[in-house]
Amino acid sequence: MLLESLSEIRGIVLLGLVVAVISAQLLKNKYGNGINQIPGPLLASFTDYWRLFVVWGRRPELTHCQLHEKYGDLVRIGPKTVLVADWEATKKIYALNAGYIKSGFYPVQQNIAKGKPLHSLFNTEDEKFHAKLRRSVASAYSMSNLVTFEPLVDSTIAAFITQLRNRVVDRAGEDGVLDFGTWLQYYAFDVIGELTFSQRLGFVDQGKDIDGVISVLERMLNYFAVVGQAPYLDRIFYKNPVLLWCAERGLIDSTSPVAIFARSRMASRLSGNDDSKVQDEKTSPARRDFLDRFLAANKKDPEFISDQRVLALTVANVFAGSDTTAITLRAVFYFLMKHPEKLNKLLQELQDADLGPAEQIVSWERARDLPYLSAVIQESLRMHPAVGLALERIVPAQGLQVGKTFIPGGTNVGSNAWALHLKESIYGEQTDKYRPERWLEVDDAKRSEMNNALFSFGMGARTCIGKNISLLEMYKLVPTMLRQFEISFAKENSDWTLHNAWFVKQSDFFVRIESRNGGA
Repeated sequence: MLLESLSEIRGIVLLGLVVAVISAQLLKNKYGNGINQIPGPLLASFTDYWRLFVVWGRRPELTHCQLHEKYGDLVRIGPKTVLVADWEATKKIYALNAGYIKSGFYPVQQNIAKGKPLHSLFNTEDEKFHAKLRRSVASAYSMSNLVTFEPLVDSTIAAFITQLRNRVVDRAGEDGVLDFGTWLQYYAFDVIGELTFSQRLGFVDQGKDIDGVISVLERMLNYFAVVGQAPYLDRIFYKNPVLLWCAERGLIDSTSPVAIFARSRMASRLSGNDDSKVQDEKTSPARRDFLDRFLAANKKDPEFISDQRVLALTVANVFAGSDTTAITLRAVFYFLMKHPEKLNKLLQELQDADLGPAEQIVSWERARDLPYLSAVIQESLRMHPAVGLALERIVPAQGLQVGKTFIPGGTNVGSNAWALHLKESIYGEQTDKYRPERWLEVDDAKRSEMNNALFSFGMGARTCIGKNISLLEMYKLVPTMLRQFEISFAKENSDWTLHNAWFVKQSDFFVRIESRNGGA
C-alpha cells in the first residue's frame, strides 16, 4: 500500500515537473525575446506551431494580410518572429550589406544528393559564401546575356505551340479543353531545361510529368513551407543524420529526379558524349547553356566551384526557375481573361506594333518596348506574387528601429509580398483591383518607386538571380500566344484554386484555344 502511494506521488511529481518545464519554456518564449510589445495572435507568442499550422492551412498569405489589417505594419507571428509591412523598414532589412542574414527557414530547402545537402544561392545562410558564389556565376544571368539565350527559349515556344495545335486547338467538346496551368508549367520546366542543359526535359514533347518531377517538387514545397516554420523538425525528418549517413553510403537513395538528371547531363558533357552539345572551344557563344558557363567557372576555380557545386547550381536553376515563372504566366493569362477590356487593349497594342507575321515568335527586343505589355506583366506580378510567405531574415546585433518600436537583434523578421503589394502609398488606390494602367499613369519617378517596391523577386543582394530569365520567358510567350490564339475559359465564370506551399500555385485553370484569324 505504501509502495503504491509512493509510486503515485512520484508520478504526480514527475508530471508536475514536466508541466513546470513546459510552462517555463512557453513563458520564456512569450516574454524572454524582447518583442512582447508587438501585437499579434496570443498563441503565436508562445509557440512556432501556431504559424506552422497556419501554413499547413495552405493560404497563409491571406492570414498575413488579415493580420496586418488588424494589428498594423508589425505583427508577431512566433516567439521570435515578426511580420513587417512597413516599407521603410523593409528597405532596411533587405538592403545591401545590412547584416540581415537568412533564417533557419532556408537550409530546410537544401536538396540532397548522395547524402550531401546541396548549398545554393537561394538556400545558404552564409553571406560570404553567397557573395562569392554569386560573383562566380552572375555573368551567366546578366541582362546582356539574354539575347544569347533567346534561341533556346524560341525552341521551346515553337514546340509548345506545336503541341497545343496537335492536341487541343480548334477542337470541340472535351477534346478541346486544356489544363492550361499544367501546360504552362511544362513550358517553364522545358525552357529552363533547354537553358541549363541545351535539352528540354520532355514535359512539352510528351505532355506529361516526366519522372514525376513536378509531383516531387510539389511534395518538397509542401514540406519546406510547413517544416520551415520550425526548422529543427527537418533534422528529425528529411536531414536526419542517420538517413544522410545511409544515403551517402548508397544504402538508400534520397536524390531527387532533377538531381539525377542533372548529374547524368554533367557526366555526358564532361565525357564528350553529350549529343545536345559539342563541348569544345569552338562552341558558339549563342548556344552556350548554363551548364557550359558553370563548367567554365569550375575550370577557373575548381576548388570553390566543385563538381558538387555545379550540380547544386543546375538543380537550383530547374527548381527555382520553373514553378515561379509558371505561376506568373498563369496570372498574366488569367487576369487578362477575367478582364476582357484589358485584353483588348493589349491586343490592340500588339496589332499596332511592328512584330512581323503573326506566326512568328515575338523577339525580346520588340516585346520589352511594348508599354502596355510591360504594364500587364508588372500588374500580374503585383497582384499574384509567386512567393506567398515572408522572406525571413535575422536582425543583426544592433537591432532594428521601426517607428517607435525597437526589435532586438536575433529576431526573425520578414515581409510578405502579398501584403506589401497592397500598399496604397506606393501603388495608388484600389490595390486589390487588377489595373495595368496604374503603371502608365504615373511619372518616371513614381514608376521607379513602384518597380523598386515590387517584391516578387525579392530585394537587395538576395534578389532572385534568375529574374531576367523569367522575364524573358514571359515577354516572349505572352504576346506570341495572344497573336496566334483566342484563349477562353472552358466554363464561363470559372475561378482557379489557390494553394500556398511557399509558392502560391494555381490549379483548375481550364481553357479552350482557337486559332486567331489573321493574327492580332
